[in-house]
Amino acid sequence: MLRLEPFAFAKPQTTDEALALLARHGAKAKLIAGGTDLLPNLKHGLYEPEVVIALSDLAELRGVAVNGAGELEIGAMTTLEEVERAALVRARAPGLAQAAAAVAGPTQRTMGTLGGNVCLDTRCVWINQSHFWRQSLGFCLKKDGTVCHVVKGGKSCVAAASNDTATLLVALRARLTIRSAAATREVAIADFYKADGAMNLRLAPDELLTRITVPAPAPQGTWSGYAKLRPRASIDFPRLSVGVAWTTQQDGTFADATVVVSAIAATPRVIAGIGELLRGRRPDDLAALLAAGEKARSVVTPLTNIDGDPQWRRAMVPVFVKRSFLAGARGGA
Repeated sequence: MLRLEPFAFAKPQTTDEALALLARHGAKAKLIAGGTDLLPNLKHGLYEPEVVIALSDLAELRGVAVNGAGELEIGAMTTLEEVERAALVRARAPGLAQAAAAVAGPTQRTMGTLGGNVCLDTRCVWINQSHFWRQSLGFCLKKDGTVCHVVKGGKSCVAAASNDTATLLVALRARLTIRSAAATREVAIADFYKADGAMNLRLAPDELLTRITVPAPAPQGTWSGYAKLRPRASIDFPRLSVGVAWTTQQDGTFADATVVVSAIAATPRVIAGIGELLRGRRPDDLAALLAAGEKARSVVTPLTNIDGDPQWRRAMVPVFVKRSFLAGARGGA
């Protein structure tokens, strides 16, 4: 049985109280939202916090609404189940509802939050193991060691981004509101991640993600879809995830399109040139969708840092690009 090491526990009643605790404890603290990822990682010894700060009582960080600019605003503590079922999300960002529905299983989605998934730690077959198992290898760059077991002689960690909703939110050009006790800032979600698997978030130890904002749909509608490669239809993290978003012209053809591929590196990757490739083609043109998928396949190189043969995962890129577009077309604008 894996046991939790001792730590202090705090349960603030307001966001300001939570930020004050973060300002006091900094890197010695860990935030717990739903706990579906944090608790297993604590048991594996991947983190060793002095204090765990629970956000479960912060009702002000829950909910889905549309602001005066027509943008979708979702509190970071809104559960994935709530995101999946919210009528506003299904109407304005159906791909986000699909991505939320793809996270883990139903039990985890009742506890896990959108903010927690956006901030999910990267994963690797060499780090997401028990302390005993990792110790036998001499640990690794991400925790307690000095070597990378994935890339021989690697100087930086290549653990993979595995958060389903982030893939789609990057495609939708979502923004994040981040607060500390001293300031509030807003950042594009694509700029929130950095290519370092050990510390892939641009989030200071005293900062808290409070809100996710999705831009208002385009006049002709903004369409979005998500597809995920995994061994089972529930529970498993992605071996490959694809999020797409697009707008149409008056004749129904593509005006612009974005394809994002993840679970291949520490950050979701936006595939360059997709808008130009698809402009003027129809969303039901399977040849066009496969061409977009081939373009994505040609520039991605999955590593051996998560389960699944990397060559097979790469070969599946065109298939899942097509599936994500078709899922978006079914989901509506």
